Amino acid sequence: MKYTTIIFDLDGTLLNTLDDLATATNWALKANNFPERNLEEVRWFVGNGMRRLIEQAVPSNANSGQIEKVMASFNEYYATHTNEKTDLYPGVKELLIKLREAGCKTAIVSNKPDYGVQNLMKQYFDGLVDGAMGEHPPITRKPAPDMVLAIIKELGAELEDCIYVGDSDVDVATARNANIPCIGACWGFRGKEFLIEQGCELLADTLEDVYKFIE
Repeated sequence: MKYTTIIFDLDGTLLNTLDDLATATNWALKANNFPERNLEEVRWFVGNGMRRLIEQAVPSNANSGQIEKVMASFNEYYATHTNEKTDLYPGVKELLIKLREAGCKTAIVSNKPDYGVQNLMKQYFDGLVDGAMGEHPPITRKPAPDMVLAIIKELGAELEDCIYVGDSDVDVATARNANIPCIGACWGFRGKEFLIEQGCELLADTLEDVYKFIE
């Protein structure tokens, strides 16, 4: 194997979480008397962490206090509705099993709040990945390399053995900042053309393509 430690983004890479994220966002907006957003808008809001999602979802004239209230409402709802419509992308479980059988270590690094990552980890990836990390202070979220470097250290891996898989500009920048290659997940929230625009050179149309880049 060319790479023995594979680090995955979560939303739009391993799991299609868009419907649940949109529902939670609109629940929080409605609870605070703000207009709701459509699915395509939310698709482009996600990826930079929950705060950035809410900052983009609220009206441009919302003040910091209002943003904090919407964030609190989002957390209240999403903590117990993380997995209403979420599902694995086809082939994810098969890929993770195949990587494990090949002796690879795998991990998840996401800008989703850590409580959401850990909840979904237990439901979908128990025994299939070696570590998972969501956004939590004081570690700086992606595209800073801190979370990726922390999980690499946790796994006891060497940088030259690692590769990152993600679907967004944030993921491409994160891998670049961590000085490791990035595989673009073309099936995700942003799509192939967008990943090309971001300078991603390894483009996977399917989960099978991911394995081909790694072996």
